Amino acid sequence: MVPASFWDHEPVRLALAERHLGRVIRAYRCHPYHGRVALPQSVVAGWLGITQAQLSRVENGPPLVHLDRLTHWAQLLRIPAVCLWFGLPDQPYRAGIRVVEMGSDRPPSLRKIDHRGLPAETATVEGASTGGGGVTDRRRFNILAALTGLAAAGHPYLLASPTNAPGTIGMEQVRLAGSLVNDLRQADATVGADQLCDVAIQVHARLSAWAAKANYSREVGDALQGALADLGIQAAWLAVDAERRPEARPFLNEAITRARIADDPRVEVRALALLSLLLRESQPGESLHCAEAAMRVSAGWATPRLSTLLHLRKAHAYAVLRDASGFSREMTKARRELDRGPHDDDPGFVDFVDEQELNGIQGLSNLALGRPERAAQSFRAITANPSPVYRRNQVLYTIDLADAAYQQGDTNEAARIALDVLPAVSQMNSGRVSRNLAQVRAKRAAPGNATTTTRQFVDAYDRAVSM
Repeated sequence: MVPASFWDHEPVRLALAERHLGRVIRAYRCHPYHGRVALPQSVVAGWLGITQAQLSRVENGPPLVHLDRLTHWAQLLRIPAVCLWFGLPDQPYRAGIRVVEMGSDRPPSLRKIDHRGLPAETATVEGASTGGGGVTDRRRFNILAALTGLAAAGHPYLLASPTNAPGTIGMEQVRLAGSLVNDLRQADATVGADQLCDVAIQVHARLSAWAAKANYSREVGDALQGALADLGIQAAWLAVDAERRPEARPFLNEAITRARIADDPRVEVRALALLSLLLRESQPGESLHCAEAAMRVSAGWATPRLSTLLHLRKAHAYAVLRDASGFSREMTKARRELDRGPHDDDPGFVDFVDEQELNGIQGLSNLALGRPERAAQSFRAITANPSPVYRRNQVLYTIDLADAAYQQGDTNEAARIALDVLPAVSQMNSGRVSRNLAQVRAKRAAPGNATTTTRQFVDAYDRAVSM
């Protein structure tokens, strides 16, 4: 173990401030503590379980965003949690735009919704029950705290008005925008988008306005277009999860344009994949076309997990179109690609593409095809193996399991599942989660559904949204 002063060495501190674990590893290897000769890449690569060539790409390539790999390598190198920009298992998560301990024991908000499933104002409420929701971390996201975190990191540019911003943009500011996208992505995976959405929209607007007036090199300009596109895509996704869907498409249209200007096909594919998701319920035919376009753009370089995501987008669109054969064909391809495993070149936005996501899309598609029994099997596979990272998706699919049980005619089981997941919903900041649970509540309150269990759920739900 290295001494505590090891982490105060200037190159290490700068690499940590840049939120680039590859550069942190390089600074670690070259630290004077190890003597005049740096630790060889081959040695450190062996510690990390990768090849020397892979470590070279990690050190010199774009920042890592895969949370599992970040946490695993940080633990192997014994980097103090206080130095990191992401959370380690069983330790507080405090750096940058992160969960902030607020001092209150109140959980995050359960979005108020009426019994038709329509979102109303967001209100902070206690969970309807103190049991059944797993470990409650009593944390919540706060917009002001998130923005303060950016300023505290020494980069106030994204918070200033364009008239007060510097006249020149450099790679440092572009990297900051990229790190913010990673922060937003990781935070959203935990609790949802309601409060994060405004952060992303505000920063995107200010960076866009600044970019329109500032000077920068051709190299910075290309990177800036990609960063603005990536930030716009993240804002669009947060708008989807916050049930602000009409705000999402303009960001995606702009992102596709910027990605083409920057000749950045990876960003373009991410925008098209999200556009496919946005349109799959209202315009499934166009959703299918977007997924096919993403496949064309990524032909020749798509990793297995990216291919899995695009096949899942097509599968769900086919299901909404009631094309069972098209759905089955794409699900088979998605399964085959997922079985090929992760890849070093996986883009960060496919981190969530795993067995849970495949089962979830299969379940949702079977619901769309009128097959609640098959859907329930998929959703039960998810609840039997919960993800410690993607809690919001876990909660969503649990609510879908309740809906599948209801469609099978088992109202008691549906109410029991919904009652058990209610405390977890109280920890989310996701309008999408709240809407889905409201729709479940509306069905439980229908005539003929009045049993002891359904009444318990309806009463608990109504108490939660009225507080």
